[in-house]
Amino acid sequence: MKKTMITALAACACVLTATAPAQAAPKDPVRALKAKLATGHGVRFTETTMLSGPNKGKIQSRKGTFQFGAKGVAASDITATPVGRPRERTISIGNVSYTSGGMWADRLPEGKSWLKGKALLGGGSGFHGQVINPVEPATLAALVKKGRLSGSTLTGKITFKELEKVSRWFGASIPLRMHDDTKVSYTLTLNSAGLVSRVRSSYAATGILDTNRFEGGTITIDSRFTGWGAKVSIKAPDSDAVTTDTGE
Repeated sequence: MKKTMITALAACACVLTATAPAQAAPKDPVRALKAKLATGHGVRFTETTMLSGPNKGKIQSRKGTFQFGAKGVAASDITATPVGRPRERTISIGNVSYTSGGMWADRLPEGKSWLKGKALLGGGSGFHGQVINPVEPATLAALVKKGRLSGSTLTGKITFKELEKVSRWFGASIPLRMHDDTKVSYTLTLNSAGLVSRVRSSYAATGILDTNRFEGGTITIDSRFTGWGAKVSIKAPDSDAVTTDTGE
């Protein structure tokens, strides 16, 4: 009786093993991204930047929207809330950016509230914002190449110099930095469609500003992406409120 039962259990195990579905292979995040890059659509994000170390604390939070073009980011609208500084909003369309508030809050001519420029696509807040933009196919491809994709998680390391070669966003966010060999550790989480739902990156704080305040500290940025493919329309501010005069 016991031998018969053991044989039956073994047979059941074989059947279950044979009929169990094979584990799905990780989806290609670059292919998934390119399939979403349709004009007039985009993705939303929220993020928090923290500093660890002797002067640990929150640096800023941001929320915004990216509008797609055929090759990646065509426009963006980002609002930043830095700790201890004025709120800042930056609208970027192509290579042109419009920034309101932040460091320009009290420095623009009377009647003007937006500063037009070409340098900072993410505004001044980009200096402490997410350095990895998963809406750029070339950037995502580089992260996949250098990292390890396991299931829904991609992890790896990439230097500032390597990021600048592939990422227009990185070059515009941190145009000035202390050490190009600074390594960025990254973890990207993919949703069931293979699209990035979360980016967590970190690097030595002295990589961007080598001061005593940042010595021994690490900057960590945690970004969440939602609404992939939603309809998006980002427009420039009213021209009457725009200036190129910083009052200097």
